[in-house]
Amino acid sequence: MAEQAIIRIQNLYKIFGTHPEKAMTMLRDGRSKDEIFRSTKQGVGVADVSFEARRGEIVVVMGLSGSGKSTLVRCINRLIEPTAGSIFIDGQDITTMTAEELRKLRQHKMSMVFQSFALFPHRTVLDNASFGLEIQGVAEEERRKRAHEALELVGLAGWEGSYPAQLSGGMQQRVGLARALAVSPDILLMDEAFSALDPLIRKDMQDELLSLQETMRKTIVFISHDLDEALKLGDRIVLMRDGRIEQCGTGEEILANPATEYVRRFVEDVDVTKAVTAGQVMKRTEAVAYGSDGPRTALRRMQKAGLSSLFVVSRDGLLKGWVTADMTDIALKNGNGRIDEIMQAEVSTVRVETPAADIIPLMAAGQSPLPVVDDRGRLVGVVVRGSLIAGLAERGGNAQ
Repeated sequence: MAEQAIIRIQNLYKIFGTHPEKAMTMLRDGRSKDEIFRSTKQGVGVADVSFEARRGEIVVVMGLSGSGKSTLVRCINRLIEPTAGSIFIDGQDITTMTAEELRKLRQHKMSMVFQSFALFPHRTVLDNASFGLEIQGVAEEERRKRAHEALELVGLAGWEGSYPAQLSGGMQQRVGLARALAVSPDILLMDEAFSALDPLIRKDMQDELLSLQETMRKTIVFISHDLDEALKLGDRIVLMRDGRIEQCGTGEEILANPATEYVRRFVEDVDVTKAVTAGQVMKRTEAVAYGSDGPRTALRRMQKAGLSSLFVVSRDGLLKGWVTADMTDIALKNGNGRIDEIMQAEVSTVRVETPAADIIPLMAAGQSPLPVVDDRGRLVGVVVRGSLIAGLAERGGNAQ
């Protein structure tokens, strides 16, 4: 059964100006954003946008400057009032909410993380992180406790007494994220949250968000102008142009089947190694050894499968290590009885969602095949050089 949509947007419009009805009529007649502005001086922010965000999903809304993506995210929490259309949060149309109902929604249901950090310079890290709870009227002891937990979650334990000016840009953004998480929202709205950071810190924050999402399972609408960032973070991508949606789908769908010429040109220079994942290029594991196996059993499996090594797993599939034919020969001579007594426990692994860009250096270092594990550490497949090259070639990339 499909995951329930927590956010559902239907035929949403936002026109900036005093006579939006003129622009609405022209939009429905197929006139462009520029034509409408020249004729009416009305600015088209969002034009007939419809999409859903399912519970626990990251949806990246992306496009160039002026595409309407930031206007759209601010319509979702009504920081900007929509001109027409509906925005359903858990089935309730928030465009019909009273000011009091909307205030409660913003305080308890959703939080926003801004590009500019928006921290109070005179407040400590802890006080900044607890600000949303303070607005809710939560007692001081409870809000400090929850702010501590949120700061620990984003890796800032020990910095509670510091001030924003004493932190790096990446750390300040973590405080902003902790402030959003402290109120335990179902929905996170992130408007170009990492765009002001330098490339290395930005990558770290992207990794941090994906790691947090493994346990948080929030519904996240993430605004970005960077396609590589969208491909890395997004379960689905909403690609906008001039206030309209050009295409909505997974990164793979958009790369493989661009819906319009604009989308094709938008994605033609993307780094495919960041879009292709281990799950897309892995192959089924031909054979494995179990920790309780003896060396003769393991060696027989290698010979039967035509392999010189095997990954060692527990009976429930958890990856434990690896063993080679040479190791089993030595074990036979020394009289070792079990594979788990001789196996090499240290093994580099990748996750199903690991991009090829992170796999290629491991392959170049001689680590092939690479085991692919799920979020519980169970072996689900392997990536070999041939399958990686074939997967990249099929999508227009290459592995050195």
